[in-house]
Amino acid sequence: MRVALFTETFLPKIDGIVTVVCLLLDHLEKRGIETVVVAPKMGVDRYNSSRVIGVPGVRFPMYPELRIGPPTLSTYQELKQFEPDIAHFIHPILIGIPGMLMAKRLNIPTLASFHLDVARIAHHYNLGFVEPVTDLMTKVVFNAADYSLAPSRLIQNDMYRIGVKEVGLWKRGVDPQRFDPQFRSATMRDQLSDGHPEDTLLLYVGRVSAEKQIDQIKAVLENVPGTRLAVVGDGPARADLEAHFAGLPVKFMGFMKGESLSQAYASADIFVFPSALETFGLVVVEAMAAGLPVVSSRVGGVREVVEEGVTGYTFDVNDINGMVAGVRKIAVSREHITYMGRAARHFAETQTWPAMMDEVVDIYHRLIEERQGEMVFA
Repeated sequence: MRVALFTETFLPKIDGIVTVVCLLLDHLEKRGIETVVVAPKMGVDRYNSSRVIGVPGVRFPMYPELRIGPPTLSTYQELKQFEPDIAHFIHPILIGIPGMLMAKRLNIPTLASFHLDVARIAHHYNLGFVEPVTDLMTKVVFNAADYSLAPSRLIQNDMYRIGVKEVGLWKRGVDPQRFDPQFRSATMRDQLSDGHPEDTLLLYVGRVSAEKQIDQIKAVLENVPGTRLAVVGDGPARADLEAHFAGLPVKFMGFMKGESLSQAYASADIFVFPSALETFGLVVVEAMAAGLPVVSSRVGGVREVVEEGVTGYTFDVNDINGMVAGVRKIAVSREHITYMGRAARHFAETQTWPAMMDEVVDIYHRLIEERQGEMVFA
């Protein structure tokens, strides 16, 4: 089997979408499936055994680390030379929509997966007037594919609501060996807590941008004694947040990866995630795998992975009092934090990536077989 994977973002940029794409490519390689990636041209020509067909573009003002631009005739020629059996579109927009036309030209089946809630992002940035347009575009584009996938039941229901016809689930998993309580490090905890390891250490991991609403955690620090916060990640809101938290026990760690990231997760006490927008919330499951109870807004797939009072607490978006209450309930004692963290780890161990990825491979096979059947009876 040969799979062509179209994505609007790829390495060297690091975000939740790129993480999922790379994990999918890793899994397909293990299954002996050949792949090619069509992605923005940003200096990466290969990922393991996969060739990257770079699409030229210009820098996107809202995300300067991303280049945008449509595929070219050269893109199509390289794709045709690869002779794919199926095309998988990671939230098709500027690269994916023309890519769908290419796939139809090649008469191969298409799968589109949802990763970015553009309509809700527009609403968050007070551009709600474009929501009906983006919902319509989502409906048209995803219905143009042979099958669609949503990362959570929340998004699946939203897709059905706006008129997408066939939507399956592709939930997010976790690598329980990479994110493991065994990575707990006294040295890392000392760094995260700025030399106060005895305090209750809250952790945020992810992009440092306005829609993540990290600023709301200030209320927790002001109302739950003995708490401090470590922020792992970087982004356009960092300078504003550093000013917002001035004088409070907050440490900005910047971007982390590899073993350092694993240690950061495992060395904290409670994962706090007040984001306004998520399609799933991959970092929540990573934190749980590392043995952290979670206090998170009810976005994306959070309600499907956090069991109230057992592995953490959830709250409505912008319910700051609910977030404060959740942290307070967990932080009553070190023993209670440990107990809930073990429950979180136990759940995360059931959410492995191989099982999630094999479901996608099964869909590839089904779509290819259906297309071959159509050709036989045509």
